[in-house]
This record gives sequence, C-alpha cells and structure tokens, in this order.
Amino acid sequence: MAIAKAERLMNLALCLLGTRRPLSKRELRGSIEAYLEAGSDDSFNRMFERDKDDLRELGLVIETVENLDGDTGYLARRDSNRLPPITLDAEEAAALGLAAKVWQQARLAGAASGALQKLRAAGMPEAEDAYEVHSALEPRIPVHEAAFEPLMLACRDRRPVTFDYRKANSAAPAQRQVEPWTLECWRGHWYLAGWDRGRGAERVFRLSRITGKVRSRAGAFTAEVPDVVTVRETVESWAGETATRTARIRLRAGSGYPLRSRAISVHERGDGWDELEIPYGHGLDAWLVEFGPDVVVEEPADLRADVVDRLRAVAKD
Repeated sequence: MAIAKAERLMNLALCLLGTRRPLSKRELRGSIEAYLEAGSDDSFNRMFERDKDDLRELGLVIETVENLDGDTGYLARRDSNRLPPITLDAEEAAALGLAAKVWQQARLAGAASGALQKLRAAGMPEAEDAYEVHSALEPRIPVHEAAFEPLMLACRDRRPVTFDYRKANSAAPAQRQVEPWTLECWRGHWYLAGWDRGRGAERVFRLSRITGKVRSRAGAFTAEVPDVVTVRETVESWAGETATRTARIRLRAGSGYPLRSRAISVHERGDGWDELEIPYGHGLDAWLVEFGPDVVVEEPADLRADVVDRLRAVAKD
C-alpha cells in the first residue's frame, strides 16, 4: 500500500511539473492509472485531494487556476519549485550537522536527516563532526512529553487545541482551549505559548503538566499572533530570573543542582543541609515545590506561605 501511494504521488507530481497549462481533475484522472481504477467520482476526489495535500506537505508548490470556462486546473511551475544554488562553507555545514543531531529524539529527526542528505547530494562539504567519535557527550533536546508532537503540528498549521492542564498548586487538571503560537525549550523543559480563549489572554504552559491527549479543534484563530513570542522571557520572569529581591532557603546537601547554579551564596551548615540565597521573583514558589522535601523556605514569610499552600493543595489529591 505504501509503495502504491508513493508511485501515485510521484506520477501526480510529474504530471503537474510536466505541463505548460493547468490540468483539470478530469485530465489528471485520465493520465494516472491509480485514478482510473478509483471506484467512483467521490473516491477519486477524496484520493486526489489527499494526494494534493501530501505533495504540498512535501514542499511542492501547486497552483490552482480557473480558466475562462470556469473549470479549475492545477499545475506546478518549475520556476516555483526550483531552489537557488546553495553554497555552504565547512563551518556552516558543521553547524547544520550539529543542529540535526539535536533533534534525534523528536519528530523532526527524519526531516533533519533527509534535508542533510539532499544538501550533501547537492555538494555540501562534509565537515568533521567533533561529536561523532571523540566525545562521549552529544547535544540533545529532550522530547519526552506526548503533547509535543500534536502541539508542534498545531503551531505549524495554526489549529486551535484543547487539553487538560494541571497547575502546580491545583489538585486536579482543568481543560484549556488554546490557540498555540510556538514551543520553546528552557532549562530542560518544553513550554507552549499561545492565546488562552477561556482567560482571554496570552498564557505559557509547561508540557509536562498537560494530562491526557491534545485534541485539535476546527476553526481559525481569534487572536492575532504576535510577530515575536517571548516564551523565554515570560518563563524567566515566573522563575525569578528578573527578580530584584532575594530569598533564603535550606536545601538538602547533594540535591537541587538547578537551585545551586542560580544561588547568590551557599553556606554549608554541617547538619545535612545547606543555606542558599537565591533570586526571588513571581513564580519562584511553584519552582521550589518541585523539589519537595529537599527544600525549606526560611524567608521571606510570604514566599514560605505560598510554598506551604501549594504543597497542601498537592497533598489533598
């Protein structure tokens, strides 16, 4: 079945690329054997529309033209489907190879590998890969959340979605209706930025807190997509990156490396705990809760109260 579909797509692409004038559905059906074997007009129409969408997904630019008689025709102009010469030096080729390795755990792995193969076939220089043999370290972007793939496709296709989302201080998840804008990885976690229809405002969601399936919804976006989506700046402000205050916490010895890496000062108490001074901004309480019993907030009192409230909400579940 896969071979038959690939052959059908190839034949359709050759027909559209080889014509000098738009071809109607009737002409395409008479030129491609698989379409001739379609049982009915409805079956052919469904097959043709799927094939046309698949070719466009693969990058073929297909034009739809209406002639003087009102019939719709299709063609793929060669000048619209021809890339200009691509020239890369060894350093640029090395950067592309490294970027492709980063996506080995995600859906983009196949697309990245295929793109590299095409560029190499076109003459892209083979660059020495410092990560290939001589190092035990290899850059990766972790993609463990099941929500990543459907959200990535929804961002690309501009499709609204719904999902159940559990906030750090909530005992149960709540459904969100979101117009997804972009995904971004920060400090090992993936975040989605988009327009929350229920709240009528921009929101950022951590993918690890999405429960259940992400479901697509029909219809267009209701809010304008900004030119620049500052996911990282929003998350940083929640995590206290832009804080002007400080907090004093106790951290169990040998734990909480992310907190230690951001600490202004660290004092070893000698009783199995260390005392840290860290930046304090909006959302720090939600981050501290993730470290569970390894963290105790000493001051300020309002941060301590917020952490306790969040822990109690989680304990009730």
